[in-house]
Formats: sequence, C-alpha cells, structure tokens
Amino acid sequence: MLIAFLKNRILASKYAITGAVKLIKNEPSIQLQTIISFGVTIAGFVFDISATQWMLQCFAIGLVITAEGLNTAIEEMANFIHPAQDSKIGNIKDIAAGAVFFAAITAIVIGCFIYIPKF
Repeated sequence: MLIAFLKNRILASKYAITGAVKLIKNEPSIQLQTIISFGVTIAGFVFDISATQWMLQCFAIGLVITAEGLNTAIEEMANFIHPAQDSKIGNIKDIAAGAVFFAAITAIVIGCFIYIPKF
C-alpha cells in the first residue's frame, strides 16, 4: 500500500514537472516572470538580504508564478471549451488576469520593503 502511494506521488510529480517545463517553454508571461525571478534572486545575494527577506522574496516569486500558471490554465481551458469570442469567457479571463495583477502588486510591495532601504 505504501509502495503504491509513493509510486503515485512520483508519477504525479512527473506530471507537475512536465507542466512547469511547458509553462516556461511556451508562455511569454511565465518566461518574463522567470527572468525577473532570477534578477531579484541575484539582487538578494548582492544586497545580502536577511533570512526573513529571503522567505518573503521566495513567497512573492512563488505567488506570482503560481498565479500566472493558474491564469494560463484557465485561459487554455476557456479557449478549449469556447473557442469563439464570448463575453462570458472574456469576463472569466479578465478575472483570472486580475488575480495575477493582485499577486504582482503584492510582489512589488514586498520588493519595495526589501530593497528601498538598501538604497
């Protein structure tokens, strides 16, 4: 029973990694967020941020990339279900994009708290 559980978890991880690679390869918004993530990570080393600041920065990076990934999944599903232009589908996509906006604003605020005092 434990072996089957572990085997299923490993298989699920394989699907998750495949999805993450697809996002990075195919989605310009995720590519941009990945580049920004590398940039702020380098900045973290340059400015020698504290452990707490690292945690907040990692949280912010994860929050934005997760929101972008979920937004992409929602858009893909909406396009699959209803490929034609539709105001209700457009509303759903706008709401998903709005969630990314909130995550990005949160990340910017966290970044400002971390880096503005360094200047």
